[in-house]
Amino acid sequence: TVESRLIDVRHSLDRRKNNMVELPEAKKAKMEPLEQAPDEDWPEAWIMPDEVVHQKKPNKLEPNAPVSAADMKDIGICYWKLDAEAYNYPALSVPWDPTDAVDPKLVQLRDDRGYSYADIITVHPDKLPQYDEKVKAFFEEHIHDAEEIRYILGGSGFFDVRNKKDQWVRIHIKAGDLMTLPEGIYHRFTVDETDMIHAMRLFIGQPVWTPFNRPCEEHASRKKYVSDYLVVSDDEELKKKEES
Repeated sequence: TVESRLIDVRHSLDRRKNNMVELPEAKKAKMEPLEQAPDEDWPEAWIMPDEVVHQKKPNKLEPNAPVSAADMKDIGICYWKLDAEAYNYPALSVPWDPTDAVDPKLVQLRDDRGYSYADIITVHPDKLPQYDEKVKAFFEEHIHDAEEIRYILGGSGFFDVRNKKDQWVRIHIKAGDLMTLPEGIYHRFTVDETDMIHAMRLFIGQPVWTPFNRPCEEHASRKKYVSDYLVVSDDEELKKKEES
């Protein structure tokens, strides 16, 4: 009937109106990058001694000297908290196609930051050949000529990074932690006393895992890091003088 047709047309116009209102918001949401975790959700971190006997132990000072999320951000570290336990990942996959990701947060980070390569490894005596030698090698202080991205799927371990005073900061990473270290930062890695970590490594373009062991102050990536994070600007210097 004419009446029923008019009702259909009215409903169709209502749907179009709703879509026109919602579409800009949907586009806006897609354009906004995934926010980093709030400070209270960042991993525990602390200043550690320069020399340690057992690399897998926490190695805290007495008394403990905690390091805040703000301090970690100040040296270029980024951090997101994901739900690693809600999704299934293989124990080993080299490579692993990042387009296979189904976790919406991981998908968004992949797209936001342009990660086109991934692989998944398990560092454990039963999973990694020459385990002891590899763990020892990971603990050598070094830099990379690209950002380092690690998403912890299971287990736990420590990332050690140098702060602005050249002290070691130990960061305890666990399942669900996705952390990036900036190009050129001095760092090292070790499993903790559980002797197991299951991790995804992400990369932009073709992966290059070459470490450049310290000292490498003349390396272009180190110079970039120093310029970006360690050189104090005139404004910062003036602020420090005003506060002192």
